[in-house]
Amino acid sequence: MEIIGRALVMFIILFILVKLLGKKQIKNLTLYDYVLSITLGSIAADSIISLDTPLYDGILALLVFALIGYIVSILSYNFHTVEEVMDGEPLVLFENNNFNYENLANAKLSVAKVLENCRLKGCFDIKELDCAVLEPSGDISILLKGNAQPLTSNDLKENMQKNGKKQTLTHQLIVDGVIDNEELKKAKKTKAWLTRYLNSNKINLADVALLAIDKNNSITLLKRK
Repeated sequence: MEIIGRALVMFIILFILVKLLGKKQIKNLTLYDYVLSITLGSIAADSIISLDTPLYDGILALLVFALIGYIVSILSYNFHTVEEVMDGEPLVLFENNNFNYENLANAKLSVAKVLENCRLKGCFDIKELDCAVLEPSGDISILLKGNAQPLTSNDLKENMQKNGKKQTLTHQLIVDGVIDNEELKKAKKTKAWLTRYLNSNKINLADVALLAIDKNNSITLLKRK
């Protein structure tokens, strides 16, 4: 009966802590989220089964780790650098009709594994692949070339039939008020160009939530509210 009581207490506490820390699907967990989840689960399991250990010790350990997770989430939200350290950055695995073997080595991924993920997302011909990116969650996002992308209702409109423009890879130059120098290089833009754009539109860097540019030089700008 004592184990049942401990299990009920731990379930209630874990449920409350998970609600406070925020919901995430398993496939969207970063490495840090995964480690935190495993740690909380292990503490809860040990506290339930180890009858020699006072229950309040397990509860205290849960609260400490949950507090750490909450503080890290707040810091990640407010500071882009902390988010990069804890969650990691996206890695481009395939671009410009070739694999990025340096990033593949850093991610410990083989070409065969990338191709497997492409097939799971409906891309069976490498010639149709424009870009593949390893996300911090561990999922691989792919972008098909224009002529391989599925038709949408917008494609049937007259203006789309004339210019034939399709979705292209975008470079996120500014995220949460922070300039990404690597994305600037990939987009073949300079800080001077970015500064001129912001000044000409009377926009402060700190007010930018997202500024992205695609291969057609189409700019997407979202401001912080």
